[in-house]
Amino acid sequence: MKMSGAQMVCEAIIAEGVDTVFGYPGGAIMNVYDEIYKQNSFRHILTRHEQAAVHAADGYARATGKVGVAMVTSGPGFTNAVTGLATAYADSIPLVVISGQVPLSLIGTDGFQEVDAVGISRACTKHNYLVKSIEELPRIMKEAFYIAASGRPGPVLVDIPKDITGEIGTFDYPESVDLPTYKPRSKGNDRQIKKAVEAIVASKKPVLYIGGGTVLSGAAMLVRELAKIARIPAVETLMARGVMGADNPLLLGMVGMHGNYASNMAMSEADLIISLGARFDDRVTGKLSEFARYADVIHVDVDPANIGKIVDVDYPIVGDVKRVVEKMLPILAEKVDPDRYQVWRDILARYNELHPLSYNDSEESIKPQWVIEKIGSMLGSRAIITSDVGQHQMWAAQFYPFDQPRQWINSGGLGTMGYGFPAAIGAKVGNPDKIVVNITGDGSILMNVQELVTAAENGIAVINVILNNHFLGMVRQWQTFFYDKRYSQTDLSYQPEWKKLAEACGGAGFDVTNKEEFEKALEEAIERDIVCFVNVAVDRFENVLPMVPAGGALYNMLLEHKDK
Repeated sequence: MKMSGAQMVCEAIIAEGVDTVFGYPGGAIMNVYDEIYKQNSFRHILTRHEQAAVHAADGYARATGKVGVAMVTSGPGFTNAVTGLATAYADSIPLVVISGQVPLSLIGTDGFQEVDAVGISRACTKHNYLVKSIEELPRIMKEAFYIAASGRPGPVLVDIPKDITGEIGTFDYPESVDLPTYKPRSKGNDRQIKKAVEAIVASKKPVLYIGGGTVLSGAAMLVRELAKIARIPAVETLMARGVMGADNPLLLGMVGMHGNYASNMAMSEADLIISLGARFDDRVTGKLSEFARYADVIHVDVDPANIGKIVDVDYPIVGDVKRVVEKMLPILAEKVDPDRYQVWRDILARYNELHPLSYNDSEESIKPQWVIEKIGSMLGSRAIITSDVGQHQMWAAQFYPFDQPRQWINSGGLGTMGYGFPAAIGAKVGNPDKIVVNITGDGSILMNVQELVTAAENGIAVINVILNNHFLGMVRQWQTFFYDKRYSQTDLSYQPEWKKLAEACGGAGFDVTNKEEFEKALEEAIERDIVCFVNVAVDRFENVLPMVPAGGALYNMLLEHKDK
């Protein structure tokens, strides 16, 4: 069938089953936007910034498990999108980002709104393309969606010159993809899997170290079953919250820099670490020479480049977590003796009794941890929680009762402030029946605050709970601990009137100064079913604890003082 390149882009999007595209038009992508207007075959949501478009597609992908799609123009349109690409790349999120480019004849001439999108994005995409002919456009679109979703997922950029989107060619969309140099392995080696199970059976202090790859592979229920069969204690990374379920007796909690005491001690004293879809990030390992000194390591990861990259691995298994655990389960069920680990479980329970995850509540001020707990008690599994980056992110990860995977959405690897609000928009679009709450700070929320207009215009009812301490809280905390309280450029005392700002953009706002007001405000925000700001005045100098100082050993934690 003959059609324009712009039509081909839209037809490929339709063929891939995409229901929503987030984007922002401009000169180089205008042919495609004209076709979107003519066809009206999928929903397009106009964000108010290109960075927000990619973050919204990212939030949509994390919440649904589908490939997120964003569309931007050339030059500054693309460079604005780079932070979104880098955020998705760091957390292995499947995206296809389509960018316009100047005509082929102008590439390399420093034309108006020309940048080398392929060169710039090489370090923050799984793969990227510059389309050089109308004939290759259908194949490239098919490959882009396949690469984004297969193996270790990630963002793929398709950069399309304007003359190609206006050219007429034959649209023959491939049914399958054959890339000789790209053959991701997913099964896992049977011999290695059997050796890993033997190591589990022989161990005395095993720990399940669960990472975000478990969520991406859809393996959560299988991992719960694995833990249940062997009764092995489990820790979750920041990206894996919800895999085990908040009330699971085998879950010790989150591990790492702001993990709880029992989790970090478990990793420090284990004789076997069973890593499932985790990459041994520095925020988990702390000082590498002191990390898991007594443990052998089983590492299951779909990306072979991850295995052995940070720590030495005794049992490497390249494969999708879901498929590997499926193979492990029957072998383990036959051989394991769960009572073998009873002493180990008792030790870890004692660690939790000694230093439980806690805080000092107050009647004089609102503690941010209390806010998270209250949201959790009111909404539980009914909500999807997104966050920005900072103290509020860690409190949410620590204190919200996550019951299921894909319930917790945040920028883990890149740590992108401004991520939470547009990601919440994408999550709500993908899950319209869920309540979506973005837990944010007074610093982060301003970085993409213009998306109030996007949410209001499209009727996207996202509730933004601002834990407002009038600080860049996490930086202030480090300044308190490590810079002798020199609060350089972290005081945010000058602020907008949040309630009026929300109302001015078509939403609703609530100012909260006590606990009773918060509960009422959250209830009303849910009932109003429009985009909301709930501005909560919290204790200014509350710290996120436990905390492992940067570069410190995981077992050397700064702990909450009861007499604070």
